[in-house]
Amino acid sequence: MRGAPASPSANLFRLLGFGAAGLAQALSMASPVGGKPLWWLQLMSLGAFVWLLDGLRAQGAGWRRAGLHGWLFSTAWLTGSFWWLFISMHTYGGLPAPLAAIAVLALAAALGLYYAVAAAWFVVRGPQGRVTGALVFAALWTLAELVRGSWFTGFPWGAGGYAHVEGPLAALAPWVGVYGIGAAAALVVALVVLHRPPRVAELVQGLVLIALVFAAPQLVAPLRSDVQGAKGSAGNLQLALLQGNIPQDEKFIPGGGIETALRWYGEQLRDAKASLVVTPETALPLLPQQLPAGYLEMIEARYSQGTQAAIVGLPMGGQGTYSNAVLGFQPGAARPYVYSKHHLVPFGEFIPPGFRWFIQMMNIPLGDFARGGLAQAPFVWQGQRIAPNICYEDLFGDEIGANFTDEATAPTILLNVSNIAWFGDTVAIDEHLSISRMRALEFARPMVRSTNTGATVVIDADGRVTHELPRLTRGVLEASVEGRRGLTPYARWVAPFGLWPLWLLAMAIVAAAFVLRRRRRD
Repeated sequence: MRGAPASPSANLFRLLGFGAAGLAQALSMASPVGGKPLWWLQLMSLGAFVWLLDGLRAQGAGWRRAGLHGWLFSTAWLTGSFWWLFISMHTYGGLPAPLAAIAVLALAAALGLYYAVAAAWFVVRGPQGRVTGALVFAALWTLAELVRGSWFTGFPWGAGGYAHVEGPLAALAPWVGVYGIGAAAALVVALVVLHRPPRVAELVQGLVLIALVFAAPQLVAPLRSDVQGAKGSAGNLQLALLQGNIPQDEKFIPGGGIETALRWYGEQLRDAKASLVVTPETALPLLPQQLPAGYLEMIEARYSQGTQAAIVGLPMGGQGTYSNAVLGFQPGAARPYVYSKHHLVPFGEFIPPGFRWFIQMMNIPLGDFARGGLAQAPFVWQGQRIAPNICYEDLFGDEIGANFTDEATAPTILLNVSNIAWFGDTVAIDEHLSISRMRALEFARPMVRSTNTGATVVIDADGRVTHELPRLTRGVLEASVEGRRGLTPYARWVAPFGLWPLWLLAMAIVAAAFVLRRRRRD
């Protein structure tokens, strides 16, 4: 039933409300003060979104109006989540500031269309019942998140679940992963805020649900201990994680950043005492054939005997074929270990069809890379199976999960090497840290990170940062990490099926609600 039309001022406040809720959703990923994720703010902002959508439904809004409001929320949220792309395009890429700002906004607006469709469907086609309405909203929200994370190579940065690496819903990570956490958050807030004006019984139900959310850590703690406590230790490994802090505007300059990187990383690799020494992504910013004569051979000879190994980041290839890679050196190896990045960054590592003109407007080196294979062999050293991932590859938990098909060969340690200097001293560092922490929770594996400017850390199998270097400093993080064995429930289903169980469940809920609505009308 269509309600009374809202006044222009009410419409304006509603638009502002959607935009403010979207910005709050972005802030929940990493607080501007301290960079910590704010799980409670994610729930509040998502609850405001559902409440505002329910208000549109009460007015009988059409799909265009509902989609526009949902698009405003998501565009504000996504722009606030990855605004720092502006720095890479303008400050380091040389793109004029207005064009860089337009590009970031255009990306957010394009990705926001998925949530616009979800909002329009919920307002126009969603069921009226509280429980069924909440289920459908959670399913639509999850589908939008999954589409954003997979279509056109996927860019799920800032997905709602990442705000919950701390807080009660973090206990769900080893069961359903980041998208399952996002679905649970959507379901909880929808159950609380849907149906208005609320009756006393509904208010009581909402308060009970909120109390359960806060009580969840105590309720699920024994269960979570069973999931992770059953994982046997694979022993400890002594690490030296290098952080060169090479300024991005000097990184590829001959006689500047290149000389500094070759000298400093060469010295650290020569003098390190740890069992495993790790450099960041493209720490050596030259192809092997461009390095000074004997440089790479010196590293290989240094680690060809003794009790130490090293993993070194550098670009590989020649004759028009290049890859973003790491090389692993250890005693007794006939040739170095090679991991080549599988999930490439659009515009930074490959050029999407039709966008070469855009790349030519910027000064970004290392343009077109070849893609490495999925589930490449780990680097095996001192009883540990170390699975590298490069840069934002740790954003794709299902692809990391492909390494867990066999418990006997599954990684015991996850390793991320990154260079976030492209984005300056911004929340990009904090957001990426939360992403790595979520992978540790999902697979009950430590995640160690060696980065150019931060965050260079050791994350244990419970997702806690145990060791960390100060950001934007040059230094070496020496630490011990405990490898882990066994498989979490999430690893067991995501390895063979990827994210398809979540896709199918969400689509089944939406389809079932649609069929029931049609039958009631008939």
